[in-house]
Amino acid sequence: MELYSAIDWSHAFAPRMERMRASEIRELLKLLARPEIISFAGGIPDPALFPIDAVRRAYDLVLADRELGPASLQYSISEGYEPLRLWISQYMARRGVTCGTENIIITAGSQQGLDLLGKLFLAAGDIALVSAPTYLGALQAFGAYEPRYLILTPESSQARTICQETAGGRVALAYVVPDFANPTGETMGEAARRGLLGITAEAGVPLIEDAAYEALRFEGVPQRSCLALDVERCGHIDRSHVLYCGTFSKTISPGLRVGWICAARNLIHKLVLAKQAADLHSATLNQMVLHRLATSIYDDQVAKIVKVYGARRDVMFDALVRQMPDGVSWTEPMGGMFIWVTLPVHLDGAELLTASIREEGVAFVPGRAFFADGNGCNTLRLNYSLQSEAGIEEGIGRLGRLITRKLTGAMWRPRGHSRLG
Repeated sequence: MELYSAIDWSHAFAPRMERMRASEIRELLKLLARPEIISFAGGIPDPALFPIDAVRRAYDLVLADRELGPASLQYSISEGYEPLRLWISQYMARRGVTCGTENIIITAGSQQGLDLLGKLFLAAGDIALVSAPTYLGALQAFGAYEPRYLILTPESSQARTICQETAGGRVALAYVVPDFANPTGETMGEAARRGLLGITAEAGVPLIEDAAYEALRFEGVPQRSCLALDVERCGHIDRSHVLYCGTFSKTISPGLRVGWICAARNLIHKLVLAKQAADLHSATLNQMVLHRLATSIYDDQVAKIVKVYGARRDVMFDALVRQMPDGVSWTEPMGGMFIWVTLPVHLDGAELLTASIREEGVAFVPGRAFFADGNGCNTLRLNYSLQSEAGIEEGIGRLGRLITRKLTGAMWRPRGHSRLG
């Protein structure tokens, strides 16, 4: 039998493949299959909260309908299922954005939305303005189009200069997660949002607003979206330079893979062309099912998960206060799924993860992956949406013991102070 040597494909790949890396988070998700690991790694909804019975009924009703059933399994328009787009336009109106179905395109989750926007705006060598840290999935989506990254802090006096930079390349887009950001859990105030809107509008730079976690507010007053503020500023959504990326993944189900972009009609038209080239359209059956779920259970479903996740956040706060040694700090988000931890500068998050899995059976995401400039070695992201309250308490206790050993080598001593107590 003749043996063949493996083909060397490296010469065939486009240069952009050098910029594409496996997601550290997706790799860490493999640890979820190991029952001994307490994982704070993935930004994953709790599957115990999925509305499985409602989803089953919705599929049955769609497929049993004499008109919808066959249509649900057929090719469809790239813009998306119109009744779902109508519901989304009404949802956006409740949040201060008057728009029509022609301002909405359905995407395969907001992640595809980011990829389509990268394709729409970025050419090799262009500048993408991002925060530090920022969502790793955005860096991956944009990275395929070979941009350079500059760090934009809306409050900075240099923001206008950075946004208008031309000598180092065209500033092609700005990207923010203004509500309960992944990874920090922090929220931009209205003044920062207005400042960023003014700067990007003046420079003619598209502003991508990733609103994946906006609905998951536990406390405090809801902030107006960047798109709502910009529509107020310019008078009409078709004059806005903001592109709002929404999703049902964090509220109803990530497995249905349904998200949307809301923006000016001329931008939606270009996105439709990009969507056609990518996958023709999102699965029609899933869109029809999502429409039934949105019209029947959306508000109740959001209220249910907000109550559960809010309680888990409180448990994690309390455990961090009691279990972490001096020199460790963290954010205190009012919603979302994440707490961002900053370690003393000489501790490395990636090295700590290796020790944490080996010695304590606890997983998290090292923070460096969220920095376009390679900083953040002494940071890490903790997720509280998936673990039970008991698992959070146990996991933070283990992690606190490990960090204390790394810092002092001494016997662990709790702080003895409780945020909730």
